[in-house]
Amino acid sequence: MARGRVRRALRRRTVTAVLALLLAATFTVYLMAGDTFYPFDDVFRVVLGERVPGASFTVGRLRLPRAVLAVAAGFSFGLAGVTFQTLLRNPLASPDVIGISSGASAAAVLAIVTLSLDETRVSALAVAAALAVALLVYVLAFKDGVAGTRLILIGIGIAAMLDSVISYVLSQAAEWDLQEATRWLTGSLNSAAWQETLPVLAALAVLGPVLLGRGRSLSAMQLGDDTAAALGVRTERTRITVIVAAVGLIAVATAATGPIAFVAFLSGPIAARLVGPGGSPLLPAGLVGSLLVLLADFTGQHAFGTRLPVGVVTGVLGAPYLVYLIIRTNRTGGSL
Repeated sequence: MARGRVRRALRRRTVTAVLALLLAATFTVYLMAGDTFYPFDDVFRVVLGERVPGASFTVGRLRLPRAVLAVAAGFSFGLAGVTFQTLLRNPLASPDVIGISSGASAAAVLAIVTLSLDETRVSALAVAAALAVALLVYVLAFKDGVAGTRLILIGIGIAAMLDSVISYVLSQAAEWDLQEATRWLTGSLNSAAWQETLPVLAALAVLGPVLLGRGRSLSAMQLGDDTAAALGVRTERTRITVIVAAVGLIAVATAATGPIAFVAFLSGPIAARLVGPGGSPLLPAGLVGSLLVLLADFTGQHAFGTRLPVGVVTGVLGAPYLVYLIIRTNRTGGSL
């Protein structure tokens, strides 16, 4: 047993280190490559704050904030998504599925189309709506505790209602507002700037350690509340704490980038496969989320004849996996 624990811990550390190195390499290539290629020395000097003709604008003002936002938002989506999936012991328990992202999207569309608010107020309203929807889903699902299946089904129902609100508002929108709302709903980094990036970094700095510090408690709660309580975990306090922290991360990241599809949904299962049984997937899932967003945005910018928003690329990756997961669950007779 001791050897098994050592092997699992070594595998988890190795996977985490490899993912971190891949992320660093992808980040570097992202800054160097594009319509204009800049050598590593120029990029490094720009990052250090030196002025380099041409590179200072392209790398420093366009690529760097976009890349940092992709990493921060992806890490937030991945970490929050795997938190919900671990807590509720269900791979479908993702913010994409249970209505949190839909709440932020509905609020943003209303703010853009009906209220004509600026970007700052749109983001603030999206954060508030995501928190409110999460609270509503939790309250409606609570009955002598929170059952994962009940919360997921209630979340899917609320998400469907919110999506119908979005469709109705878009049908009444003027052409300019429709373009802006559609860009926001797709999930895009096209308007990335430091003013959108810094709030995501701040939320990640505050809420990320809260989730990462409760990895063992979440793993224990996968065995059931009674077993976790016997192991010394304060189950209800832990549940409320991680839900608030995860929703906060999702809300702030969604307000900055829009609901980038399926990143929160995919990151956890990919990380769990890499880490293997017995290890916490929280940190690896965050790194996988960052890699997914960064690679998807780079692909959307340069791999096709036209520039595609990052949410389109992640949607193409995530939709088939969702169908596969539902089919597999149905065949094995498992619960949602």
